[in-house]
Amino acid sequence: MRTRAAIVRGPGQPWEVTELELDDPKEHEVLVRVMACGLCHSDEHVREGGPYRYPMVGGHEGSGVVEKVGPSVSRVREGDHIATSWIPVCGHCRYCSTGHQNMCDDGKNAATGMFPDGTFRFHHNGEDIGGMCVLGTFSQWLVIPENSCVPIDEDLPFEVAALVACGVTTGWGSSVYAAGTRPGETVVIFGTGGVGMNAVQGAAYAGAKHVVAVDPSPFKQEMAGKFGATFTTGDAQEALDFVREQTRGQMADHAVITVGVMHAEVLRKAIDMIGKGGNVVVTAVGGEGDTIAVHGSPVTGWHKNIQGSLFGGANPLYDMPRLLGLYKNGDLKLDELITRRYTLDEINQGYEDMLAGRNIRGILIHDH
Repeated sequence: MRTRAAIVRGPGQPWEVTELELDDPKEHEVLVRVMACGLCHSDEHVREGGPYRYPMVGGHEGSGVVEKVGPSVSRVREGDHIATSWIPVCGHCRYCSTGHQNMCDDGKNAATGMFPDGTFRFHHNGEDIGGMCVLGTFSQWLVIPENSCVPIDEDLPFEVAALVACGVTTGWGSSVYAAGTRPGETVVIFGTGGVGMNAVQGAAYAGAKHVVAVDPSPFKQEMAGKFGATFTTGDAQEALDFVREQTRGQMADHAVITVGVMHAEVLRKAIDMIGKGGNVVVTAVGGEGDTIAVHGSPVTGWHKNIQGSLFGGANPLYDMPRLLGLYKNGDLKLDELITRRYTLDEINQGYEDMLAGRNIRGILIHDH
C-alpha cells in the first residue's frame, strides 16, 4: 500500500511530506492506521543531525487502530486501539524480565528504523527508509513490531493517548521513578516543555512540598503553575535563592533536567540546587561536546547523585495505561498539554512553534 509521510533526508533538512510504499506486516508485526502523534523535541534532534540513518520517517509518539496483524501476533488483535511505545517491550530479555522495560534489548535499532530481521517496511523509489524508533508515526499508516504496541481503552481520545507514548510517561517517570520523589520534598525542574511539564505533574502528584519550575518562557512559567508548580521563574539564581530560603539551607532533594537541549552549564546549576544526598536526574539529550562536566568535589563531599533517565524509568506496558487511567479519573492533566493541532502538511510550522516556545505540545492529526 501507499502512505503519505514526513521524512527528513539528511541533517539540517526540513521535513518533507511525500508518498511512500509500505509493506504488509510480517510475522509478529501489525499494520496501524495512525490517528494522532506528538511533535516531540527528539524528532527535532533527528532533523538537526546525529548518529541516524537517513532518510528517516519521523515520529515516535503515536496512537491509532490496528488494521491488520501478521502471523503469530498475540499482543493485539485487528480493531484494537493502541499507543506506540518508542522503546519496544519484548517481555523476556534480561531487562524486561527484571522490571526494566525501558531498557528492552529490542530498542537497539531506534536510530536506524531497521526491523529485527535486518529489513525495512517503508520504501521510496526502491530505497529502504526507516522509521524513527522503528515506528515513524509521521506516516498515515505504518507497520511496526507487536512489541511496540500498548493496548489502550477505546473511549480514549487518540490525541490524548499519543501523549503518553513518550513525553508524558518520560516526564512523569523522571520525577516519580528516576528521582524517587516523596511527600514533603523539594523538586526543581529545569525546562517545562512537553516532557518537563509532566515532570512538574509527577512531582506534585508524588507529594512534593515545593515544586520549582525554571524556564525562560513566561508562557511556560504560567502554565507550569497550573500543572502543579509552587514557584516559577526564568532565572536559575532566583530559583536557587528561593530553594535556599524555603529549605533553610538544606537545598532541594531532587533536580530534574528536561530542557530541550542539554548543556553542561544546566547540569552545574542543577548540582548547585541539590543538598546532601540529593540527586540530579538527566532526561535531556542533545547538545555539543561534553554535556556532563562538573567539578567532582561537591558531588563527592555532599554525596550527590547524577542519574540518567531513559523513558523516565517507566515500564510502558504498565505505566502508559496507568497514566491514562489517572487522566480518566481527573488526576492527570493531558488535554491541557495540547497547545495546537497541525495537519501533516503543517509539520514544519509545528516545529517552528515548538522551537519558539509557543507550544507545550503540538499534536499532528492524520487525515484518513
